[in-house]
Amino acid sequence: MDTHPVDTRLHASGINAYDVNAVRADFPILSRTVYGKPLVYLDNAASAQKPRSVIDAESRVYEEEYANVHRGLHYLSGAATDAFEATREAVKRFINAASIKEIIYTRGTTEAINLVAQSYGRTFLKEGDEIIVSVLEHHSNIVPWQLLAQEKGLVLKVAPIDDDGNFLLDEFEKLLSPRTKLVSITYMSNALGTIVPVKAVIDRAHAVGAKVLLDAAQAITHMPVDVQALGCDFLAFSGHKLYGPTGIGILYGREALLEAMPPWQGGGEMIRTVSFSGTTFAELPAKFEAGTPAIAQTIALKAAIDYVTALGLDTIAAHERELLDYGVERLSHVPGLTIVGRARERASIISFAMDCAHPHDIGTVIDQAGVAVRAGHHCAQPLMERLQLPATARASFALYNTKAEIDVMAEALGKVVKLFGK
Repeated sequence: MDTHPVDTRLHASGINAYDVNAVRADFPILSRTVYGKPLVYLDNAASAQKPRSVIDAESRVYEEEYANVHRGLHYLSGAATDAFEATREAVKRFINAASIKEIIYTRGTTEAINLVAQSYGRTFLKEGDEIIVSVLEHHSNIVPWQLLAQEKGLVLKVAPIDDDGNFLLDEFEKLLSPRTKLVSITYMSNALGTIVPVKAVIDRAHAVGAKVLLDAAQAITHMPVDVQALGCDFLAFSGHKLYGPTGIGILYGREALLEAMPPWQGGGEMIRTVSFSGTTFAELPAKFEAGTPAIAQTIALKAAIDYVTALGLDTIAAHERELLDYGVERLSHVPGLTIVGRARERASIISFAMDCAHPHDIGTVIDQAGVAVRAGHHCAQPLMERLQLPATARASFALYNTKAEIDVMAEALGKVVKLFGK
C-alpha cells in the first residue's frame, strides 16, 4: 500500500519552466528570519532543508500508521510495512538498481561505508592487498579504510588532484596494480564540488579486478545516478542531503556481492532462525538490517525522492549551474577573496578564503546578515592540507536558492572586508 503519491504540481520541463518561488514555497523554514533578516541558507552540502511533503509524510506516520514493521499481523504493522518497503522500491527506481535486494537501509553514508569495510573488507581482503581512495575524500571515506588497513595489514593509496581540484585520472591509473582490491571514491567532493570521472575510474579499476564503492552523498542531490550504467559495485548516500530526514541512508550493493558477504550486525530482523547451537540468517536485504529501523524517516525518504523526481534532476542541475556561475562571478568582485577549487567539472559548491579574515570570522559576520554557510575543514582535513589551507568558507547551493540570495551573501562579505581589511 503506497500512501505517499508523487506531488506533480512542480513538474518542470526545463530551466525556463523552473519556478524557484514555487519551489521555495514548499520549504517552510525558508520563510523564517534570522536576527531580523530573511534566512539565506547556503549550507546545503552539510544538510538540506525539507519540503512540506517530507515533513507531512513523517508526521503522518506517527499520526496515522505507526507500528513496528515486518512480521506484525495487525493492520498498523501491515500499513507501516507497506510504506516502508515502498521506499525501497522508490530507491531502486531512483538509482536504477536491478533488484530491491540490492537496497540496504542504513543510518547514512557513513554507516553504509563502514558496513562495506567491516563485512566485505574483513572477509575478502588480506594482508598486502591495496585500497585506493582520493585526496578529495570526506573523513567517512578515509577512516574506515585506515582502521581496516591497520587491522589486516592492507596498503592504503591516495589518488591525487591538481591545484584547481581536478581529479587526475592518469595518476590514479598509475596507482592500480594486481594487488588493488578495492577503490572507494567520492562521486562529488563535499568541499570543492569537484565531480570525479567515476565511470572511467570504475572501468579502470575493474580492469585489474578491483571492486568500486562510490560515495554519492553529494552527487545524489545534483545529478541523475544510474548504478547499472556506472557499473559500480557499491554506492552509498544519505537521506538528509536529499531533502529527506536524518537517520536514514542507503547502501546499494550488487546482489552477488551482498549474498557473499556475512552480516555486519546481529540481532532482530536479520535472522531466519536462532538457537544456542547456531543461527541462520535472513535473505537480502534483511540480512544487513538488524534491529528496529528508522521507520518514519525511511517512509518520508520516499516523499523526498518523489519531490526531486517530480522537479527533474536535470532541471535542478541546470538551475544550480546558473547559481554556481553567478556566484563565481559575483564573489570574484569581493576584494581579497579567493575561490578555492576551480575544477573543470564541478557542481553547486563554492569554497573560498579571504585575505583579511579566518573562515570562522567570515561565517560569524555573515551569519548576522542571515546568511548560513559552513566554515572549517568540512571533514576533509587531508584535502585542506593538500591545498595548504587551515579551512575555507563554503557556500553550497540547492534547488531552492536564488541569485538574490547570492547578492545578499556578497554584500555581507563586503562587511567582512570593512571590518577586518586594512
